[in-house]
This record gives sequence, structure tokens and C-alpha cells, in this order.
Amino acid sequence: MMKFRYICLTVAAAAIVTLSSCNSTPTAENSSAPVTSPQATEALSDNSHSGHGGKEKININTAILSELDKFEGKLGVPALSNKIQANRPYGSPEDLVTKKVITQEQFDQIKDQVGVQEVVLTGEAKDVDYMSKLGLMKGHLLVARELLDQNQSKQAEPHIGHPVEEIYVDVEDQLNERKVKEFKTTLVSLQDLVKSSPKDSKVTTNFTSSVQAVDGAIAALPADQRSKPRFTLQVINELLDSANSEYRAAIADGKITAPIEYQDSRGFVVYANDLYKGISSQVAQADPEAHKVIDTSFAELIKVWPAAIPPAKAVKTPNDVTKLVKTIEENSQKVVDKSNTQAHR
Repeated sequence: MMKFRYICLTVAAAAIVTLSSCNSTPTAENSSAPVTSPQATEALSDNSHSGHGGKEKININTAILSELDKFEGKLGVPALSNKIQANRPYGSPEDLVTKKVITQEQFDQIKDQVGVQEVVLTGEAKDVDYMSKLGLMKGHLLVARELLDQNQSKQAEPHIGHPVEEIYVDVEDQLNERKVKEFKTTLVSLQDLVKSSPKDSKVTTNFTSSVQAVDGAIAALPADQRSKPRFTLQVINELLDSANSEYRAAIADGKITAPIEYQDSRGFVVYANDLYKGISSQVAQADPEAHKVIDTSFAELIKVWPAAIPPAKAVKTPNDVTKLVKTIEENSQKVVDKSNTQAHR
């Protein structure tokens, strides 16, 4: 889950944010000139996208562990996220090799995704980024609640901690901009209580307050925006992209070797599925075929996580999960493209 601090540049031509840019599309930066479009534009820098199917570069100087897990999952290197974090700062992406974090061969596999510069988001891309981060918080809390209900407080602890330790600082500026009441204190209070007295009756009360606080932050976005398939599908695919990376980091030799990452991915997929249910009727009306594929793929994806406690053997391989996620993304893109076409008529 991802830490971005963004610096602004200007570009000559604005690019409309598309869903295939999986993560948020960055603007270029120039502090002396205005942004030319309310939508995010592609950065003419180390962090630019390559268009459809392009992936945003991950800033290894600022990204938090869940974001860095994308590298860990792709390379299959245990604890790589922590190693990258421990060797900061980096002057260039190649420092991952010179600092012996990974080998040159490994770097060659991920070099197109590694960045060291920061970007700024505007317009819809900024809203998608904001909602996605809060969605990650929701996913963590959903799986934490399941674990607490099963008296697994030790397993629940990291999922209660991640929203405040990793995500809150990354979204704090946006919370302030949107005049959302501070709720870091609420999250910290819940975290401390679960660590010290997990069976205290106050845990339930504090947990409810934490969830309500996140929901309140989400509600800072206009209701009509949150109900639009175009917007929600972009958020859903941000969540699925993170879930896919976490699941890949959780599996080794067909076994779930990293329960926390397995649980992270479960929470993200469950919340993404809930979001889709809220817009499914609209998607079905706009593109029945795409809806059918998305709905079917979600049904298969949910089966990968039969419970919050990991099964002895992985239900599907990471490649299977990636295929389902990409299928949802591709069909979501069809809906978004159709929406864009209709909006420009």
C-alpha cells in the first residue's frame, strides 16, 4: 500500500485517464506552470505510462510495503519489500543492483516498473487514488474483523496496523484537502487495544468507529461520482492489482507461505467484489457481455480465499489469479471506453 508524495510538471498534451493504466495516471510536473487538464496527464519523466496496458512506475524511495510487494511477488524473493525499504534512499533505479538488494538479472525483469521520482495526480485520477487507498483500508479491516471473530487476535493485529502504519500517511494530505475529520487517533486506539486486551468489549466499539471513520472519508467524494461505473471500475481494478501482487507474494511452491499477504489479498478482493455489486446492474445495462464475464470472473476469484485462515494448499496458482484479474480489467476497460465514447459524442 503505497506512499506517494507528488511534485507537479506540465505537459503539452493531456491524456485522459484510462483504466488500463492500472494504478493512477501521473501528471508531469512544473511548479511554475498550470496543469493543462482536469484529468491527470502522463508525466514526461521517469514515471510515465506507456498507454494502454502500461504500468505506473513504483517509487522505491517512498512506496510502502504493499506496493513493493509487487516486486516481491514477481521475482519470488522472500522479504524483498523489507529489503528495498531498508536500503533507502536510491539515487537511481539501478541502485537496487549496486546496493545488492537484487541481482542484475532480477532487476532486468522489473526495471520498467522501477522509479525514484515523485508525481502528482489531479482530477479523476486523484479521486481514484484517494478512493483506492481507502478501499485498501477497508480490505484490511474486513479481514481483521473475520480474524477477531475467530479469536485470532494475533493474526488480526497486522491488518489493523496496516491502515494506520502504511496507508494513512499516504492519504493524509488528501484527507486534509477534503476536510475529512482526522481519524488516525481512532485507528491507533484500536490497534493498541487489540494488542493489549483483544477480548475487551471496547474492541467491538472501537472497531465500529474505525470502519465508520473510513466510510466517512470515502463519503467525502460525491455520491454520484462513487455510483458511476466508470469511476468505480477504476477503483476496483486498483484493488485487484494490489490483491494480485499480495497473493503472488504469499505463494511459494503451491503453498501459502505468507499468511499475512494471503489475508491482505482476500480483504482487497472481498471489498472490490462488494463495490462491483453496487454497480453491476448499471454495467449489465451498458455492456451485458462485459458484465457477464466480470461477474463470472469475480465468482471464480472469490473461491481462491475460502476463509481468512489460509488453507493448507493454495486453491489457485498466482498465474491463475493474474489471469482472472486481467480478465476483469480488460472487460472493465470495455465499459470505460464505451463510457468515454458516449461522453464525447
